Amino acid sequence: MTVQTIKPQTGGSAFANAPETFDHVACPFCGILCDDLSISRFEGALKITRNGCPKAVAGFERKLAAATPMIGGKAATLSEATTAAAALIRKARLPLFGGLATDVEGMRGLLALADRAGGVVDHALSEAQYRNFRVLQSTGWVMTTLTEVRNRADLIIIVGTDVHKLHPRFFERNVCNAESMFADLAPKRTIVFIGAGLDTTAATGARIGEVVKLDCALDRVGEVVAALRARLKGHPVAAAAIAGVPLSAIDDLAARCHAADYGVFIWAPPSLNYPNADLTVQTICDTVRDLTPTQRVAGLALGGNEGAVTAGAVCSWQSGFPLRVSFASGKPDYDPSRYSIARMLAAGEGDVLIWTASFTPDIALPDTNLPTIVLGTPGLPMPKQAASPARATAKAS
Repeated sequence: MTVQTIKPQTGGSAFANAPETFDHVACPFCGILCDDLSISRFEGALKITRNGCPKAVAGFERKLAAATPMIGGKAATLSEATTAAAALIRKARLPLFGGLATDVEGMRGLLALADRAGGVVDHALSEAQYRNFRVLQSTGWVMTTLTEVRNRADLIIIVGTDVHKLHPRFFERNVCNAESMFADLAPKRTIVFIGAGLDTTAATGARIGEVVKLDCALDRVGEVVAALRARLKGHPVAAAAIAGVPLSAIDDLAARCHAADYGVFIWAPPSLNYPNADLTVQTICDTVRDLTPTQRVAGLALGGNEGAVTAGAVCSWQSGFPLRVSFASGKPDYDPSRYSIARMLAAGEGDVLIWTASFTPDIALPDTNLPTIVLGTPGLPMPKQAASPARATAKAS
């Protein structure tokens, strides 16, 4: 049985003939959290009128499909859908709480429900998150903030990440900004891209000095950073090139690191999508740590899409552990391998899936034969099995 709960559309008849404009709106559709959007609402539809980006437009202006509670593919009332969902969770021995694309209050509610039901919690994007978590847990790191980058950084090194694609306004708001909090005439900054095929077009404007590209396969950026770390420590490297990058270019970057007043290494975990990518993150963080005794340098991991950072933070705050926590024993039990919901579904573990996707329809449901409860945004695609006569599908608003 699958119970799907779809959030109702906003902006009903009360607003149909009353155009409204909202300024200083915060955008939740990526981790940059731009808070300067202007949005108008007219006849139940939203339109970004200022400071939008492709992600914001896709999120705010998306046409919502009709939202109707359903059970087994048949229309139901909200009360009937929630009652059916509660019955599935009540009889489950190991419910799996996945997706987790929601805000702080939503995540708190899901954790409370998982605690009471003895379930497992894991975000749909946690595999990328764990490229950071493993490093944070094992050795820690030195990190900075978007505000520090905007106002202080004079050397920005982007490692294997197409930042402009993932966070379209990052350069506009944090790199190419003409003004600085601490200087009337902000100094120019150098932008370094490590990895082939990265979009460098946003690194333009009066604030940008040099743009340096070290082209290599994206799954080999860790080798380039490791060579950079060795050269920064004064160690020899017995090769004329590393992953296709001339050693002279790596030495040039090492000199820039030593000369910088405030260097920042930037990456996004979803971009480092290859085996053992956490070792690349580890090398970046070790390089930062090596430099900190003599100068200001830090890392900055970009993320936050689909509430992933929120889910990890709330889970840590509430349970003492990051994602991939089981409450089946009556207390939080953490195991980053055992309690991966993707692994558990593949292994046939668990007996009901509760999937939350409240931001966009991009968090696709996993293909599973388990009874499924979906709390999602209109338009969220359902797996093929949900249409099978042998299973029940439900939408609820």
